[in-house]
Amino acid sequence: MEFGIAMPTDAESWRLAERAEALGFRSAWFYDTQMLSADPFVAMGAAAMRTRRIRLGTGVLIPSNRIAAVAANAFASLNKLAPGRVDMGLGTGFTGRRAMGLGAMRLKDFEEHIRVMLGLLAGETVETEVEGERRKIRLLNPELGLIDTRTPMRLHLAAAGPKARALTARLGAGWINFFSDVPAAIAMLGEMRQAWTAAGQAGAPEATAFVLGCVLEEGEPHDSPRAMAQAGPRAAVMLHRAADEALSGLHNISPVPESCRAAVAGYVELAKSFEPRDAPWLENHRGHLMFVKEEERPFVTAELIRTSSFTATEAELKRRIGDLRDAGYTEFTVQIVPGQEAAIEDWGRIMRAFR
Repeated sequence: MEFGIAMPTDAESWRLAERAEALGFRSAWFYDTQMLSADPFVAMGAAAMRTRRIRLGTGVLIPSNRIAAVAANAFASLNKLAPGRVDMGLGTGFTGRRAMGLGAMRLKDFEEHIRVMLGLLAGETVETEVEGERRKIRLLNPELGLIDTRTPMRLHLAAAGPKARALTARLGAGWINFFSDVPAAIAMLGEMRQAWTAAGQAGAPEATAFVLGCVLEEGEPHDSPRAMAQAGPRAAVMLHRAADEALSGLHNISPVPESCRAAVAGYVELAKSFEPRDAPWLENHRGHLMFVKEEERPFVTAELIRTSSFTATEAELKRRIGDLRDAGYTEFTVQIVPGQEAAIEDWGRIMRAFR
């Protein structure tokens, strides 16, 4: 199993990518969350100039943030700086869209964006809708060498539902799975493999596990200051999701473990008072995956952190990661929280146990 890091993008994320490369991580994934963090392509370009081996990927790009032609150009531009090291991770959007009060993209629009982007990168003339009209477009000057469309780049899709997994399989793309529960993650990989086989793909899919967590010292509680800083933001995602669903009146509510229901319900009540009343997502998603807000701290309990993240002792984390490896996950990626960059050393120690 290979190891990677993920990060809410900082314009200076090259510093973390550089350290990850020195430690032996295979990949560095940059979040595309325009209302919360920096632009991924700016940061990845800087990282490309400061590294030589580590793979650089969007984790994940949200197509509604930029038209397909712009996305294709951005990847091809990055590919010139880091040829053979670019991972094109795409998803229908959670953080980057919910922070604007939006749900996920329609899968039909997602698939169309991918079709156009891949066609342009392949040098094709592609017909697509531009400003309400069908137009033919093509990257016109690749022979000038301003961008690199020749060196292969790897496509990865963050796919949670069966239709999205089927799309991943049809495209032969890598699969990104964001989760916390190992048995559930193994079951989802089994479903992904079934889709892979049904699509006529050979071998097994490349599967990347995305998590947040904290490597605990023996006897350290799950809500210690370190754990709260490093894993608390992942636990808060459960709160943010529940508030989104409650405030928007959705009927399909995400399940919450019995042991965490009181904390989640308490936060949802708090979220009903968020201002402005016509845009509660502005406060709800502030700090999302980066820090625990002061007002949500009472609801980010030790049990919520334990349930929602990879927060455990080194021995227990090695066991969990080993189970993922044995099930067929090919990369284990952990997010490094802003201000907690030293945590990469803990995860580097765990990575070396799998070499």
